[in-house]
This record gives sequence, structure tokens and C-alpha cells, in this order.
Amino acid sequence: MSRKKKNIVLQNILVEDYAAEGKSLAKVDGKVIFIENVVPGDVVDVRLGKNKKDWAEGVPLKFHSYSPERATPFCQHFGVCGGCQWQMLPYQKQLQYKEKQVRDNLQRIGKVNLPPIAPILGAADTRYYRNKMEYTFGNKRYLSREELNDPTVNGMQDVVGFHARGMFDKIVDIETCYLQAEPTNAIRLTIKEFARAHEYSFYDIRNHEGLLRTMMVRLCTTGELMVNIVFGEDDESKRKALLEYVLEKFPSITTLLYTINTKKNDSLHDLEPVVYHGKGYVMEKLAAAEGGQEFFFKIGPKSFFQTNTRQGEQLYRVTRDFAELTGKETVYDLYCGTGSIGIFVSPGAKKIVGVEVIEAAIEDAKENAALNQLKEAEFYAGDVIDICDDDFFAAHGKPDVIITDPPRAGMHEKLVRKILDMAAPIVVYVSCNPATQARDLNWLDEKYEVTRIQPVDMFPHTLHIENVVQLKLKTKG
Repeated sequence: MSRKKKNIVLQNILVEDYAAEGKSLAKVDGKVIFIENVVPGDVVDVRLGKNKKDWAEGVPLKFHSYSPERATPFCQHFGVCGGCQWQMLPYQKQLQYKEKQVRDNLQRIGKVNLPPIAPILGAADTRYYRNKMEYTFGNKRYLSREELNDPTVNGMQDVVGFHARGMFDKIVDIETCYLQAEPTNAIRLTIKEFARAHEYSFYDIRNHEGLLRTMMVRLCTTGELMVNIVFGEDDESKRKALLEYVLEKFPSITTLLYTINTKKNDSLHDLEPVVYHGKGYVMEKLAAAEGGQEFFFKIGPKSFFQTNTRQGEQLYRVTRDFAELTGKETVYDLYCGTGSIGIFVSPGAKKIVGVEVIEAAIEDAKENAALNQLKEAEFYAGDVIDICDDDFFAAHGKPDVIITDPPRAGMHEKLVRKILDMAAPIVVYVSCNPATQARDLNWLDEKYEVTRIQPVDMFPHTLHIENVVQLKLKTKG
């Protein structure tokens, strides 16, 4: 161990295991060191940041040897844009570590009796799997360390891509992204070329000015393609020239929209995108089984939908399987979004009741239910905690099955209490964060036992993991 300017550097450290959230760990004299940007098997020198009595965090300074588990990243931007954290790991290893993350969280935080965890469901497609991408325009290009030391390189460049990891005002100028199929890269690069040639201003996030701000591309399995270009200024002539050029170059775009955003944040929830070409929405579909019944969903520029359609089908099939429906059940779909889970499981249920805080999502849910000709499906806007009171249950029926798919923060304790009060025979908990799911399972343990667990990988090459848990009321005695 060497010290220099209060920096502590640990030398020749063997990285032993995967921890969580993309970090790996080593142990030095009984102390756990969490290290970023390494994989188990690497031997590195580590500079410590946070340094507590029993644990510390660090970053690699020098690699003495690389793990045999490593793979060569396929993207030139890997390690900079932050979109994919795990391209240096073979996909099967990624799946092993994700499954381990679920197991560790449920055991360490949940502290409840667990059945065997089913092997994780990996993705058939590990590239081009996202149906939606959001790009940012900016006037400051992220520079590599080499470029920063080169006086001939100027970072003030008009670029479009992703925010550099940990930097709100620097944009990684993306050439090829492997997360979404073409024409996503072609559209982005064409707009950049046109805008530079015609001297359009790219957004300056520090000074809140500039014409081109962000862009969303949504590509559906139906072939429908939506593009929404967000402008930071209202300049009709420049806007029209760009939109016409995009339509001419990409006739495959079925819906082209634009949004004027002069606010200081990028959120579109309080803005109205304007339809420039097409019907203003796209249609996506989910199959109940290979070659089985298909459900259709209308998706607008602000709608939420599972970002990986094919794995979304896997996730929903697991959810439906865990619900054990016989055609007689009233199913409550909490945090229902645009109603996709409830609609997907509806053929096996007597009635679907969906609750979601975002009103626009509920409007979409009602439309999607009508689109799929569901008669016994009702959707209500409001906070789940406020809506799901005794009067609501009295009016709509006691749930036989509760499906809950909360945000990353997990369920509010009051909702957990309400679920315990309602005592539905089966609860299916879909989670994008096994740590908060584990905490909630601990709360639910008062009346429920965990009976089935199925991790699903929705986002290859990232550290994100979905997990579905089935809970059943404990038998008395």
C-alpha cells in the first residue's frame, strides 16, 4: 500500500467477485473494496475514494493482468457513453452475475424463506434490442484524456449522442450505437450533417439556448417508426426545412413529430408534441406465445412501453404464468402504466382493474383495452395508496390476484400494508430493482410466502435486471 497526497493506492489487487450495480469487489486484510470498471479475475492497482473502516470504494489506476473472463467490447464508445456497462463480459457471464445479484439481494435484504431461483431468462438478441432511443444535441463534445492534452483539439463542437457518464454538459458524439436497429444511426447522423451544413445551433445546456435539443426514435416490431425532434427555440423556417429533409431521406418514418421545449429541463410530460407527418402514434404488438394471440398497443410520443419488446413478451408470459389464472379471477394491476400487463394476462381473467398515477397513461390504457376488444377491463388514474381504499375494493371487487410493477424505488409501505389487509391469494411482484423488491418481500412476509422466482434479462450489456416473484398467502397452522 502506498500513500501520496492523501491518496491511498492499493497495488496488485486481485478482483475476486461481482458485487452489484456494475461494481466488483476485492478483499484486502479483511476489508471489502468495491471497484468500478473491472471484472473478477483482473489484477489491478486501485486508488481509493470513499474509505471507511470495513469497506472502501476505488477505481483502477493500472491493470497488471486481465481476467480470462473478459470479452472484447464491440462498440467504439464503450466505457465513455455509459449506455452499456458490461460489454467486456461474455453474455453468459453477465447472466450469471445478474442471477447472483437477484439471489444476494433477496437473501441479504429480504431475509425470508426462498424457493430455488429459476435460471435467468436471457435475451435471444443481445444487440439492436431497444425499441426506443433518446439522443441529445449539444455544443460541447466529450474529449478523451488524449484529446484533452492535445492543444489542436477544441471541445466546442456541435455533436449528437449521449451524455458522457457523470457529465451533464458534455456529449459523446456517437457514430454507431448497437442498441437499436437501423435506421436509428442513419437518422441521427443525417440530421447532424444537415444541421451543421446549414449552421443550425446545437443546444448549450449551461446557457439554455440553441435550436436542436433532443430527439427520440421509436422502432416497433410492426415496422412502424416514430421520430420526435425537440427544438429549444421556435424557428418555423429552420424547423420546416429540417423536417422536410428528414422525411425525404427516410420515407420509412410513419410518424414524424416535433416539440418546442424552452424550459430548463428536458422533461416532455407537460409539453405537447406536434404531429408533422403521419398519425401521431405507432402500433406495437406483443405475442401471448410463439405464434399465439397478439395484443396491439397504441404508443404516442410520451407513452411508456417496455423498451425491449421481445423480452417484454418473456417477462409478461412469466407474470401470466405466476398469476395462475383460471378465468374466474379479478386481477388488480397496480402501477399499470399503459395497461400492457393487465391486457396481456386478461384472456385468463374474469376482470382487470388497473391503477396508475399518470393520467395520460390511463387514457392510453383505456384506448389499448378498447383496441384489444376487452370488455372487462377498467383503468383508474391516481396514486395507488389513495385510490385503493375499502370503498374502491367494495365497488370493483376484492382482488383474487394482485400484480404490482412499481418503479425502482419499490412499493410505498402504505401500499404493502394495504396488500396485507386485502389478503389476495396470489401476488405477482414484477421488479426492475431486486434490492427494493427484497425490502418489500420482507414487509410482505407477515402474511405471504415467496413461492416462485424468475429473473429476466431485459437489457443485455447493462447492469439492469428484472425479477418476477410469486407470493401466496401462508397457510395457517
